Amino acid sequence: MLKINKQEALDYHSRTPAGKIEVVPTKPVSTQLDLALAYSPGVAEPCKEIAADKDAVYKYTAKGNLVAVISNGTAVLGLGNIGPEASKPVMEGKGVLFKKFAGIDCFDIEIDATDPDEFIRIVKALEPTFGGINLEDIKAPECFRIETELREKMNIPLMHDDQHGTAIISSAALLNGLEVVGKRIDEIKLVVSGAGAAAISCLRLYLALGLKLENVVVFDKDGVINSSRTDLDPLQFQFATQRPITKLAEAMEGADVFLGLSAANVLPAELLLLMADNPIVFALANPDPEIPYELAMATRPDIIMATGRSDHPNQVNNVLGFPYIFRGALDVRATEINEAMKLAAVKALSELAKEAVPDMVNRAYGDNTLAFGRTYLIPKPLDPRLITTVSPAVAKAAMDSGVARIQIDDFLAYEDELRSRLGVNQKLMNRITQAARSNPKRVVFADGDSYKTLKAAQILSEEGIAKPILLGNRNKIARLAAENSLDLEGCEIIDILQQDAKREEYANLLYQKRQRRGITLYEGRRLLRERNYYGSMMLETGEADAFITGLSKDYGKSIVPSLQVIGVEAGVKRVASMYIIQHKKGPFFFADTTVNIDPTAEEMVDIIGLTARAVRFFDAEPRVAVISYSNFGSNPGDLPDKARKATELAKKRYPELIIDGEMQANTALNPELLREQYPFSELANKGGANTLIFPNVISGNIAYKVIQEIGGAEVIGPVLMGMRKPVHILQLGASVREIVNMAAIAVVDAQEPQRGL
Repeated sequence: MLKINKQEALDYHSRTPAGKIEVVPTKPVSTQLDLALAYSPGVAEPCKEIAADKDAVYKYTAKGNLVAVISNGTAVLGLGNIGPEASKPVMEGKGVLFKKFAGIDCFDIEIDATDPDEFIRIVKALEPTFGGINLEDIKAPECFRIETELREKMNIPLMHDDQHGTAIISSAALLNGLEVVGKRIDEIKLVVSGAGAAAISCLRLYLALGLKLENVVVFDKDGVINSSRTDLDPLQFQFATQRPITKLAEAMEGADVFLGLSAANVLPAELLLLMADNPIVFALANPDPEIPYELAMATRPDIIMATGRSDHPNQVNNVLGFPYIFRGALDVRATEINEAMKLAAVKALSELAKEAVPDMVNRAYGDNTLAFGRTYLIPKPLDPRLITTVSPAVAKAAMDSGVARIQIDDFLAYEDELRSRLGVNQKLMNRITQAARSNPKRVVFADGDSYKTLKAAQILSEEGIAKPILLGNRNKIARLAAENSLDLEGCEIIDILQQDAKREEYANLLYQKRQRRGITLYEGRRLLRERNYYGSMMLETGEADAFITGLSKDYGKSIVPSLQVIGVEAGVKRVASMYIIQHKKGPFFFADTTVNIDPTAEEMVDIIGLTARAVRFFDAEPRVAVISYSNFGSNPGDLPDKARKATELAKKRYPELIIDGEMQANTALNPELLREQYPFSELANKGGANTLIFPNVISGNIAYKVIQEIGGAEVIGPVLMGMRKPVHILQLGASVREIVNMAAIAVVDAQEPQRGL
């Protein structure tokens, strides 16, 4: 599991602005007219429309895409009853997941009320504001009554995710696990450890799927749930066994399935030996399961196991469900989330796991063997197909069961709408980072005695993204680490001025490589005292897998050593650079932004080819626009002529590529404008461009820097394209996050040299 440093967690939440969420206006508010429309007097008009027809609130406000995450803090994570204020970071985090995975806006609401009647009254009163309610971290048994009564009283979708999220995801895993081992759900014997909200909800959903009540035995901290107990809630009592069982060992005899939603290490390994052939064990206590995964697998080789942890197969993760369930419910304005919708989500998840896994998912998890079976019962959380699989299934179930207030007529168009809500950018770096973790490589950093590099190296090492090699003064690194409480375990430190023998070896290699290019042995020895040459030679000799530099030197000075030592890949005439612009409308790719100052039309064609390949490396299909200040000859000039010629040449060299130009940037990025004014363009019916090729480095550099500072987008790069081995040059003064992102890209680049950048 990922190690979390306490101070890092506190710093993450406390740095300005505090917390994890903010409110961002969705309409312009820059002029007096904008303000008059947004508030008084213009706001009166939608108010009057809504007063006449309450459903108009969905047309004129954000209600239809707004979910409240509500808690009283009585059962938070593994922390218990810590109160509403202390629960707020968790509720904000839940809101972040809603937004990230389903494009749903959230307000978190922490209520100072433990009395169920008061809690119900408060939440019911919030109905006019929200399109849906996600109840969270409310203790049992109160949570059962609260959810039941609110569902009866409210006409918007509502779900207590602690109960139903785990139930839905584990149900999909259970159905598929039983299919793998050839068992029927109506015949299995099930043992449950835990009788809280999640366990009861799981059991109720399993019964709906065909489980027989008489085949269930449930244990809580006080022992077996049986009819002699007088301390049980009615929902717990319905699962009281009539069998003469008092101990867990008795229940496990011949059991087919064990479900754990209790505490760590409550299941002894020897009890697994009592279970039936091909037992299924869902040990879902977090962070430590009821039995360690490795111990369970060693005890019963025929076991199928799931946990709540990301470092084991079959992770039962609620994020597979709740964002997409609410998305589907909101999009048809469902009055509730009913059993039919939950079962639809179960079936959708179950069926998706049986489909061929896309290459982008394989790469994200570094596992080309992902296929339906014992270690792949449910989809992975980063599977981009989840939103277009689960949400439509839930929406259709709402329609079929009569709780939808609007209908979706074209589900193919709906799937396109779902994709556009997120854009690939939401998950691009997640997939890259996951792929890097699957096979971390040695990344050498030229600026190894910079605090930013050291901090990035700690993150890369702790998260298993890369194996950092730090070039720098060993004493300075030790001092910075001590001053900033940095843990550099797992990082190799090399003070190149103390590596006389290695520098001599590298100097001789450099001399042999460049002796006819003006470098003498004496000059080679001098150059090898510079980290950019030393790091490049480490990469060249195979003592590192990727090289990152540029943090403290300008781009030109940083790239020259690598060009001299590593050089360009075979068949490539020049290198180029590209920035990834992560925006809510999707990822965009800008080239060339740092290397080629004023390329000719022919040189631009080389850049187009490198960029198209790099865009595909990031699992996107390039839609290329060659940018100018002219639209298809509307303005004369040398620059439009060059852009137009480059487009024509590129179409001939890369006939399969979607490309057009020359055109202005706003034209390229606005599909409506393209369809209206330039319907002949291939980009018009392809959603506009996602890849912009600039006519010179001045325009490309200015464009990305403006977007980075005021455009509301995250900028990643520059990604260096065309080198023989993975070399990447950071922006001067890059942030820790940018260094980590670049290192992850470098690792994936090193993993797949035949498909690299």
